[in-house]
Amino acid sequence: MKKLRYLLMMILLISCSNKYHRFASNYTFKSNDGKPDYSNLNYWAAHPWKHDPSDSVPRPLLENYHADSTVDIFFLYPTSYTDKERPLGWNAPIDNADINAKTDYSSILYQASIFNEAGRIFSPRYRQANLSAYYPSSKEDTASAISAFELAYSDIKEAFEYYLKNYNNGRPIIIASHSQGTSHAKRLLKEYFDGKALQNRLVAAYIAGIFVEPDLLNNIKACEFPNQTGCICSWRTFKEAYKPDFVAKEKFTAIVTNPLSWDSSKPNVMRNENKGSVLFNFNKLSTHVADAKTEGGILWTRKPKFFGNLLYTSKNYHIADYNFYYLSIRNNVQQRINAFWKK
Repeated sequence: MKKLRYLLMMILLISCSNKYHRFASNYTFKSNDGKPDYSNLNYWAAHPWKHDPSDSVPRPLLENYHADSTVDIFFLYPTSYTDKERPLGWNAPIDNADINAKTDYSSILYQASIFNEAGRIFSPRYRQANLSAYYPSSKEDTASAISAFELAYSDIKEAFEYYLKNYNNGRPIIIASHSQGTSHAKRLLKEYFDGKALQNRLVAAYIAGIFVEPDLLNNIKACEFPNQTGCICSWRTFKEAYKPDFVAKEKFTAIVTNPLSWDSSKPNVMRNENKGSVLFNFNKLSTHVADAKTEGGILWTRKPKFFGNLLYTSKNYHIADYNFYYLSIRNNVQQRINAFWKK
């Protein structure tokens, strides 16, 4: 049984790797100086002026799909430069074809697409920090990691300012992110929205996968009910009753939103109310996959139900923070937009 499980996992890893690599030939642009140029669409993973994976709609949702363009979504994707040896340095090159293909056909397709009915999606490419920057092993590594995150954020800041100047034109904004994207989204909200004029145009922030301190911002608080606007939704998903050491060591209770009820007074929702997850097959909407129970700054679910889950032994469901609750997030985004316009 162990040998069979190992073989199946290896086949899955190889097939996923090949899936991204076969798209790499579509990403052959070269930066002149290694820096992004946000006037060039090549430097956007998602942009309303080009066709990209964020435009994709799961087949079961196509019949009733009606895209809007009156709201903008600024989406910051998670780490796709995950090689432990850091073969390209502490930061991913902005024009690396393999990394860009992996980004677009993983997080842009499976996460950013959630928002494509609600508005125009802008997702800038940025020189993301390598995954190891989250786990420095020495003082030297710590300094390098800090520098790596600073470089990544400088790109995002430049992209956001370019977006505001050239594309926004007064539209309401949704900030959305996952994992490393959330590390940067927190800074973006603090610098550009909290107590600033732009806060009045914030529909909501969906910033998942990384802790969000309850006192991070002075004027933007956690969302408490489904149609609240100008607030933060955040969650980190783990198997029920599991609290990892790094969470136990946190000296605060992070913001946690239930992505099925969206209501702080309804912390526990069973999987039979989860009407749509998008897992390995993008064009299949799976029902009743995961519960949602908020507990001590994190989100718990019993082991997810899907074909092949016997091979899924992890207790950390970080990779599926968005996918488990795909349809619920999609519907809630529209709910908050409707409430924003009524205000």
